[in-house]
Amino acid sequence: MRRRTEAQASNTEPVHADRKEPHQKVQSRGGGRGSYGSVLLTVGKCLLVIIFVPPFLNYASLQREGQMLLPKDGQIVDVGLGQKMHLLCKGQGQPVVILDAPTGMSSEVWFHVQESVATLTKVCTFDRMGLGFSRRLLPNETTGTEKVWGVSTTGRMVDDLHRLLQAAAIAKPFILVGSELGALNGRFYSHIHDVQVSDLVLIDPIPEDAFEDEQWTQYWYGKLLPSLQARQFSAATGLSRMLLILGVIEPTLKEGNVSEEVIQRQKYLLSNPAHQSSAVDEHYFVNESASQVRDITKYKPLSSSTSVSVITGDYFDQQIPEHLNRMVAELQKKFLEESYPSANHIHIKGADRRMIYKKPSAISQHLRKLVSRRQAKQQSE
Repeated sequence: MRRRTEAQASNTEPVHADRKEPHQKVQSRGGGRGSYGSVLLTVGKCLLVIIFVPPFLNYASLQREGQMLLPKDGQIVDVGLGQKMHLLCKGQGQPVVILDAPTGMSSEVWFHVQESVATLTKVCTFDRMGLGFSRRLLPNETTGTEKVWGVSTTGRMVDDLHRLLQAAAIAKPFILVGSELGALNGRFYSHIHDVQVSDLVLIDPIPEDAFEDEQWTQYWYGKLLPSLQARQFSAATGLSRMLLILGVIEPTLKEGNVSEEVIQRQKYLLSNPAHQSSAVDEHYFVNESASQVRDITKYKPLSSSTSVSVITGDYFDQQIPEHLNRMVAELQKKFLEESYPSANHIHIKGADRRMIYKKPSAISQHLRKLVSRRQAKQQSE
């Protein structure tokens, strides 16, 4: 009996041991699930931080920088209709020089030109509505041109500029300078308010017929515009600020005698989704702006007392295909011959549409000549 009991005991021991093994396996599997869940939770927290924290931090920084980085000499002018625009004037004297920036850009790009010409006379730059420090407010409920011209088109921008110059009491006649979209605006303004403009300077003007070319339209709306929309999204998510901190993207003006304040102001605008949104709008509606200029030049010829200068480089844009540059050059030549046959055409070797901040001395030299000529005429009279 003792032997049988011992044998039974010895036979049951392995059974108990076998029963313990599955229990141990279950415990080990449960531990694996727990560690896997903790990893997922950690990854989820990191994603939430990456997705939500940068936009909030960027928004908070923009609120602070919007007040701190406003140029000391600049002023926010109430132009009526619930709108306020940023105007920066330097220097003293007449004729006043008004500078209108390229498509989707703030007045900062004129920094070098303004500093140079301001030693001779008063030079004013401004931010179009929605760009820079000219914040676009709620839609206006008004009559007249405010309802005729859409937002971010030349007709509306010219109306804004006209009200700005009146509110700021800018002396007339003045020299009006525009680059790209600014050139379209300058042409529109000069044809409507020709008595106010003594000299019109067009820098790399966009031909009205450019958007009738399919290849140009594909480039503008298929390549350029999506890149600007990506920049807008990057600013809205706070990614642009992070890329600026890491040095992946840089401000446009960073060479020459540029102050740290100007550099910080550009970084602020690169991180500002409102500014980037308006830049996208200007590019999107530039075809409509060109159409408006085409119509106004047909029905309202430019006064013979207004002199016209056109400044172009070897290319419209060195970063686009050669055949597009040739097409733009041909259309520029055509519209100048038709609209301004007596215009003074100035060619800057090795330049493209970035000449106002890449080769500012060439622009400044011509503007200084215009100012000196007008001042000499005023003295003789």
